[in-house]
Amino acid sequence: MNEHISGNLLIIGGAEDKQNECKILKYFFHEAGEKDARICVITAASSTAERAGKVYEDLFIKFGCPDVEIINIISRDDANTRENVDKIIRSSGVFFTGGDQLRITAMLGGTELGKALQHIYERKIIIAGTSAGASVMSDTMIIGGEGDTPGEDLIKMAPGLGLLKGVIIDQHFAQRGRIGRLLTAVSLNPYVLGIGIDEDTSIHVTADGSIKVIGRGTALIIDASSVIVSNVDELFSGRPLALAPLQLHVLSEGYVFDIFGRASNPRQTRNFKEY
Repeated sequence: MNEHISGNLLIIGGAEDKQNECKILKYFFHEAGEKDARICVITAASSTAERAGKVYEDLFIKFGCPDVEIINIISRDDANTRENVDKIIRSSGVFFTGGDQLRITAMLGGTELGKALQHIYERKIIIAGTSAGASVMSDTMIIGGEGDTPGEDLIKMAPGLGLLKGVIIDQHFAQRGRIGRLLTAVSLNPYVLGIGIDEDTSIHVTADGSIKVIGRGTALIIDASSVIVSNVDELFSGRPLALAPLQLHVLSEGYVFDIFGRASNPRQTRNFKEY
């Protein structure tokens, strides 16, 4: 299963603290190299790109980053320029802002910048994304659907960037009551792990297959690989979902989940520094 993970991702559930402790953003800054960091902020998801990028630029400079580049991708031509590709290749950390995840895939899919992202991912350069920038990390992403009862009307999906395979991400999870749509997404392919991340919460996914939770809320992980009961073939007739049994892991800061072994670490790890 090692083909599912080779890089270094910080996936944020949205609405991360930008005014007080800024724990998640400082964690990203540390992983990018702190005083030696070269950070690129990609605003492709945002309809107000310059404003979205400026917020993060100011914060990273405040933390002490000597080199912050905002990459505004307004068209696919922007994602094919040598200048923007070179910025990504030389970076020590890339950060995707929130917005609309379809804008990210539409602007980057198949471009030279998209290829550069895959290259730095394989080099284990830290790549972070918040909200829409979180959903887009996987090979299949959720792009819509709200409500409480799992069913076919609850979910819309599309191809993502494909950095993290075998996993599907949902964000703003507890705050927007999205467990129903994540359950529906997982029911369509029970082999895929579903991960719902609360606001001001993140998961750090590393090449050894570990997921470490950082932030104020929780990450909920759904493992449906042992499902025996499923009526997913009836969803398109308007039936609500039936899916059992499931394994749910609800993890808070410092706890670790092993993707390869599909198991939570029973002991909380505090071996990471508070930045």
